Amino acid sequence: MMTSDTAPETAGAQRRVVIGGASGLIGDALARSLSADGVDVIRLVRGAPRSSNEIEWRPGEAPLDPAVIAGARAVVCLNGASIGRLPWTRSYRETLRDSRIAPTRTIAAAVRELGADAPALLNASAVGFYGDRPGERLTEHSGPGSTFLAELCVAWEQAALEAGADARIVLLRTAPLIDRGGVLKPLLLLTRLGLSGPLGGGSQRWPWISLADEVRAIRHLIDSDVSGPVNLAGPAPASANDTGRAIARTLRRPFLLPAPAWALRLALGRDAADALLLSDAEVAPEALLGSGFRFAHRTVEEAVDAALATDR
Repeated sequence: MMTSDTAPETAGAQRRVVIGGASGLIGDALARSLSADGVDVIRLVRGAPRSSNEIEWRPGEAPLDPAVIAGARAVVCLNGASIGRLPWTRSYRETLRDSRIAPTRTIAAAVRELGADAPALLNASAVGFYGDRPGERLTEHSGPGSTFLAELCVAWEQAALEAGADARIVLLRTAPLIDRGGVLKPLLLLTRLGLSGPLGGGSQRWPWISLADEVRAIRHLIDSDVSGPVNLAGPAPASANDTGRAIARTLRRPFLLPAPAWALRLALGRDAADALLLSDAEVAPEALLGSGFRFAHRTVEEAVDAALATDR
């Protein structure tokens, strides 16, 4: 196996992984983790290569030469513009879509050309697939929601499935990341200013995962035989209030000032506020746990403590 968290496999396993979106938060952490264990990481970049492990590609404009991924253990596609950038204008919605669909289709086409000899394709998706589903426990068998993000995730996953029936395709339905560069970034600012408190009702379930477990899970899936959708979300459900209170407790700041739903919708726009802050979705990582994965951070409090360890 390529991950140091699990038992080793035979030495003959491929030691190369190709990553699209390696400059992003997850991609960079994944690339560094793999490289630290001696894995040959090839980064697909849009500009001129600046090192021997970079290869230029132009997703949506030109095909990717299948030789780039041939012989690799896996190709991981993590491309996508940030959903945290606001407002979601009509133009930016197109950017959100195109920045995901074009790279995915470009990689899927190269995988399809290699047929049975292709590496595994691990393609980004998100728990936004499920939309707003209060009162439900959502597993990989649950259907999609009807929100903008749900529709985007459906199209994203369909693009990955264009890699064909011969490929092992894993759809990484990732939850918001408990990390300084993830969902914590705006919440930390409010908390440090003493302005944190319940968002909307505060009882809505927020899926979450630590960055460390996100990387560990992707590496686990690279080395496994799992295929299909996989929820990358922490095993213990947490509410928006649970997350907010964990941050406030770690920073020794109050958690008092509520932000009503109407104010959030006015500030962010209805669609963005509903999708990013007010949506209620209890997402269970059944496929991941069933494959033998063990979380390092099993509760949102543990994940927040780890992410903010230097603040204590």
